[in-house]
Amino acid sequence: MNFSPKNKITNIFLVIGAFIVVSLILWNTNSFFKKFKEEERLKMEIWATAQSEFLQSSEDVDLGSLHLKVFQNNTSTPMILINKDSSIRVNNIPAEMASDSVYIAKKLRQFQDENTPISIDQQGEHLATLYYGNSEVLNKLKFYPIALLLIIFLFGAVIFFLFRTNKAAEQNKLWAGMAKETAHQIGTPLSSLLGWNELLKTESINPDITKEIDKDIDRLKTITERFSKIGSLPKLNEADIVAETKDAFDYLKRRSSKLIHFSFKSNIEYAPVLLNSSLYNWTIENLVKNGIDAMKGKGTIAIEIVPQGKFVSILIADTGHGIPKSNFNTIFAPGVTSKKRGWGLGLSLVKRIIEEYHNGKIKVLSSGKEGTIMQISLKVHQ
Repeated sequence: MNFSPKNKITNIFLVIGAFIVVSLILWNTNSFFKKFKEEERLKMEIWATAQSEFLQSSEDVDLGSLHLKVFQNNTSTPMILINKDSSIRVNNIPAEMASDSVYIAKKLRQFQDENTPISIDQQGEHLATLYYGNSEVLNKLKFYPIALLLIIFLFGAVIFFLFRTNKAAEQNKLWAGMAKETAHQIGTPLSSLLGWNELLKTESINPDITKEIDKDIDRLKTITERFSKIGSLPKLNEADIVAETKDAFDYLKRRSSKLIHFSFKSNIEYAPVLLNSSLYNWTIENLVKNGIDAMKGKGTIAIEIVPQGKFVSILIADTGHGIPKSNFNTIFAPGVTSKKRGWGLGLSLVKRIIEEYHNGKIKVLSSGKEGTIMQISLKVHQ
């Protein structure tokens, strides 16, 4: 995530401020936990004192209601009292587990880890030992800082996601604006070329020359149309995917090096799909040019059209150096490129055209030393 110089200091202060707030909350929670634990300790010591007096009192002495109230008020802290005669008394522990010696031994070890046992003595004589654990409230409080950190982390993740989404939307608007402006700028010299070509047709020159110029002018019109459609939802019309692919392929074949061998094969004669011809041709052009670059200008480019049930697949193969398997998905991300020159937008645009505009799929079908096969899948329109 990149920060502009203007906002960098503000962002740093926000991060520092958030860190201070989190630290204060955690410190306050820890202080509260310790204070609560001290109060529970004091409550247990009062209970132990009351128990000591109760054990030492004779049957004919009336202790009043204070001792009874102390015993009854302890309804949350689990404890085990081991008398000097080794008899055991439990409180706030399930009754069915009180007679389970293994369970009681396990609880004694747990309570010793949580709190220091309280020895109940009277006039130098040891009467009993009180083991007690943390109350349910105290146990829940231990997990409060973790829950708080998780909430803060999730909140930060949401803020980060919103920031990235907003930034991506701004970049998309910028690219769309640049593309539309490029289309507008190309329009002026394109009109001039049309006029000059019409003048050339009146001269005594080879008509094949002006015919090829017409094709290139049409190609420029197509490119202009492509750029003008970036940022807006393109219109899809029913078209024959076989004919559209063959036209795009033939155009590239005529204007490529003789060192490139081109091969086209279709297992079907006709397959109607909902298509934007201009953008689809752009897709084929990008994939073929990428294949030529991978072969360093020498090798074989092959396109095969294969029916697959309700879908039709277009396979574009080259004999280039291949793509590492770990990069099969990342190559479609904006900015990713293996070329020394290039912005890494070609395959990103291809993915958007196929998947977002045409509801199709594109992937690297296979890649190795023998070359790469890219697969486009589109639904047949019925």
